[in-house]
Amino acid sequence: MTELAESAKGPDAATAPTAAANNTAEPAPARITQWGEIRHRFMANKLAVVGLVLVALLFVVAAAAPLIATHDPYAQNLGNTLADPSGEHWFGTDALGRDQFSRIIYGSRIAVIVGLASIFLACVIGCILGALSGYFGKAVDSVIMRVADIFFAFPLLIGAIVIILVMGRGVLPVIVSLAVFSWATVARLLRSSILSVREMDYVTAAKALGASTSRIILRHIMPNSIAAVMSYVSFSVGTAVVAEASLSFLGIGVSPEVPEWGNMISSARDFLGVKDFLWVYPSSAIVLTVLGFVFVGDGLRDALDPKLR
Repeated sequence: MTELAESAKGPDAATAPTAAANNTAEPAPARITQWGEIRHRFMANKLAVVGLVLVALLFVVAAAAPLIATHDPYAQNLGNTLADPSGEHWFGTDALGRDQFSRIIYGSRIAVIVGLASIFLACVIGCILGALSGYFGKAVDSVIMRVADIFFAFPLLIGAIVIILVMGRGVLPVIVSLAVFSWATVARLLRSSILSVREMDYVTAAKALGASTSRIILRHIMPNSIAAVMSYVSFSVGTAVVAEASLSFLGIGVSPEVPEWGNMISSARDFLGVKDFLWVYPSSAIVLTVLGFVFVGDGLRDALDPKLR
């Protein structure tokens, strides 16, 4: 009777459990998000990964400087000046007997603070003005772009020197001066992206649905126009680090006693060819920092826009 009942159900009923088991055994295909694809392209770029490691190492060193430094970076020992690298002083000592290794470690803090803060301030100013210029166009675009042209006419270092001479030396004047002469590039990059995005169908649809201007800019235009700015930001942090070190080297950046890479190179000028370790180590720190941000910026550019590869 049991065999007759199973045969009455037909072959489909007999194979149904097997089919159901097969369906449950096959895993659903993983959904790849847009950010996941960007992360995959970024991690596939070996130089970008190297740059990310260098940048991460810089942040760790800056955050843990008191734990990593072997001496007080301000402490002077006039009985042990210009000492060669040794077990006690890994990178030697300067003309005032200060430990070079500790000063380089603490100098990373100045590089991170000035680099990130100046570019963040420049991005805030540039994104606001660039968004207004690209979205409204016409008279607003003309006024903002002509103001940007004025700032483009000044070389970065010369313009920064003028502001620092007015505000005085210090970390804050350096940040402000670098930001003031960097926002114009951010504004122009964002403006050019918005000019192509604002005519898209989804922007037209948002306008037809009665969305406010601020919502259209923040929710629809900015997220699709920010890619060029993101890659530029990484490049610009490296540029800001070099500019800050250059200002300190010229004697108009942070105070000379502050452990900063440009100050260290400046104080080593009198010992070129005699105590070259005084400038080699801080110069190497600048080079590695800039390379890290450049590699990350290059990787972001390729990951955000694969057509540029």
